[in-house]
Amino acid sequence: MCLAPQDDDIINRLTPMPTDYSPHPEHHFTFGLWTVGNVGRDPFGDPVRAALSPTRIVQQLASLGAYGVNLHDNDLVPRDASATDRDRIVREFKNALADTGMKVPMATTNLFGDPVFRDGAFTSNDARVRAYALQKTMHSIDLGVELGAETYVFWGGREGVETNAAKDPQESIKWFRDAINFLCEYVRAQGYTLKFALEPKPNEPRGDIFLPTIGHMLAFIYTLDHPDMVGLNPEVAHDTMAGLDFSHGVAQALEAGKLFHIDLNAQKPGRFDQDLRFGSEDLKGAFFLVKLIEDAKWPGMRHFDSHAYRTEDEQGVWDFAAGSMRTYLILKEKVAHFNADADIQSLRDELRSRGGNPHIVPKFSALSGRELKGRAFDLDTMRAQGYAYERLDQLTMEILLGVR
Repeated sequence: MCLAPQDDDIINRLTPMPTDYSPHPEHHFTFGLWTVGNVGRDPFGDPVRAALSPTRIVQQLASLGAYGVNLHDNDLVPRDASATDRDRIVREFKNALADTGMKVPMATTNLFGDPVFRDGAFTSNDARVRAYALQKTMHSIDLGVELGAETYVFWGGREGVETNAAKDPQESIKWFRDAINFLCEYVRAQGYTLKFALEPKPNEPRGDIFLPTIGHMLAFIYTLDHPDMVGLNPEVAHDTMAGLDFSHGVAQALEAGKLFHIDLNAQKPGRFDQDLRFGSEDLKGAFFLVKLIEDAKWPGMRHFDSHAYRTEDEQGVWDFAAGSMRTYLILKEKVAHFNADADIQSLRDELRSRGGNPHIVPKFSALSGRELKGRAFDLDTMRAQGYAYERLDQLTMEILLGVR
């Protein structure tokens, strides 16, 4: 078939320029030992993959271009390990980090796997359990600091109820506050520079989890003794499970200066916590999340808290890890296209011009209040005016679909 000259122009315009989407450490991509180390067990099936050693995970992620690896305490050191075994395991892990240049930016504590935490950790009705949870967390904080972690995440997966008859929610929140205050004081007494990041989730494994959303956690932080030390670690799947727009919550955390860490994955609404590969569901939502993070020039870690499909062997695990980083970089490029697109920016400039005059909505003073009360508005014109959001959204979709 012979193409006319104008056909060549169309093909050239629609064919994206080749781009290198290879990740590098400066992109700040991280994974957890528990994410790529997931053995594919689910509530109805046994493991389908062999466990990977922490040192192998470090070495393989480094070869893929990741910046670092994060961990729960027991991801690295089994909870029944002797002191001698603990020192050996940590020594070997630190050697692997040194050999590869990989970092440990974040650490956390497993306060959900042991049967002792069946009723929660910091909010258990049993004071002995609450005390043990503090002890375990202090040891885990020490390990995290030893490995170089600067952020410490708290996910309260067991901090909740199946029946409201079980606990007084006000008392439970007080217990949770007491625990975070205690641990803040521990960090200060040790001279650590660690910051805490709280991770909200609405449900699962508990029927209902206390402080279930970003907004709940933000309000809670300002009741603490040292709110400056504590921020957020929001997760895509957790907000999606609650039917929320994740980028809106992240924007609230950013605006408050409380985005200390972030968990990237994907999730189908209305499902159990799936921890799917980032960008594999709700591509537009993933795009606007990347746009928010990149436009803000946020310096933190892009952490993938997700895992490969249960169908995969070990090679599939590394395909999953590589794909997670590649998708983020592809979306980052799409963000650059969006920000440079003349038609999109013309529409956005028009919107900004409507809202950018500080005299239209002034700061309050006695004079400005009187002026605003007496101002005449052309309501007929305002009522008839559209906003061109359909056009703007279509242009966004065309960028995502690669035809613009």
